[in-house]
Amino acid sequence: MINVWRACSRLDIVAAGVAVSMLWVLALAGNAAAQAFPARPLRLIVPFPPGGSNDILGRVVAQKLSVRLGQQVVIDNRPGADGIIGTEMAVRAEPDGHTLLFISTTLSMNAVIHKLTFDPVKSLTPVALIASGANVIMAAPAFPARDVKELIALAKLKPGNLRYATSGIGGFNHFGGELFNTMAGVSMTHVPYKGGGPSMIDVMSGVVEIGFGTLVQALPHIRGGKLKAIAVGSLKRSPILPDVPTISEAGLPGYDGSIWWGVLGPAGMPGAVVARLNAEIGAVLQDPDMARRLEAEAAEAIVAAPEVFGKLIADDVEKWRRVARQTGMRAE
Repeated sequence: MINVWRACSRLDIVAAGVAVSMLWVLALAGNAAAQAFPARPLRLIVPFPPGGSNDILGRVVAQKLSVRLGQQVVIDNRPGADGIIGTEMAVRAEPDGHTLLFISTTLSMNAVIHKLTFDPVKSLTPVALIASGANVIMAAPAFPARDVKELIALAKLKPGNLRYATSGIGGFNHFGGELFNTMAGVSMTHVPYKGGGPSMIDVMSGVVEIGFGTLVQALPHIRGGKLKAIAVGSLKRSPILPDVPTISEAGLPGYDGSIWWGVLGPAGMPGAVVARLNAEIGAVLQDPDMARRLEAEAAEAIVAAPEVFGKLIADDVEKWRRVARQTGMRAE
């Protein structure tokens, strides 16, 4: 028995030694992967048309990241199905870090009302949060309602006749509009577009009465006098438009229409590559010039670990699932 025990002990020691050696091999391989990365230009998929908030911020990040990585980061706009088509392309890509996805809160919302071929939590690797911002209720300057209370009164006067435009079915702004409907007790009709840019064109021309959009996208048109901001959807006023009240303070207490943007990759990316990208993007976000660019676009930089980003996505899926159930939202 003693000899058997000693033999087993020796085997355990050998096995432990092999396991430690394997860990060292994996660690060295991970370091080698990080050092060799990137080996070629990167593709940053933006699953929306040019001109939207994802495209605007994605291009700024791509430009800065190209300098830091020493490889060009190329924007690849792949619009369709409220971001699902482009996201599917990212999910199917080789998980070596050379294909990434730039997307917003829409990712967590799609899982609530669409039957997806992927899981937003399990099928993607969180790389880095980029920024957060607010949505905004906007209208052409001639639109009669000047604030939230007047908008609600107008919507109640003509139930179902007042229309609001968004960047697509089931997206962040659609959720924002339906949350407004529910909290205000009104029934404005949703008019979806293929992207925020086209939706704003029809709001500016008066084809559709109001629009729900991201502040980062609407800001140039608000400053140019082509749109007026009725209210912003964040819990605090935007420092970019300090005179514009929040939806919460202007008539719907507790309304929160905050949005995040972030970078993800396919599931299975090497940890060392994820860490490298997260560090480089974090450095980009801390660049004073980048901070000014984000501020000019009504967005606030967020530096966070991949694990924090992953938890945010998972929590958001549950949050928006509750909103969908309460409002009866579904893909049309």
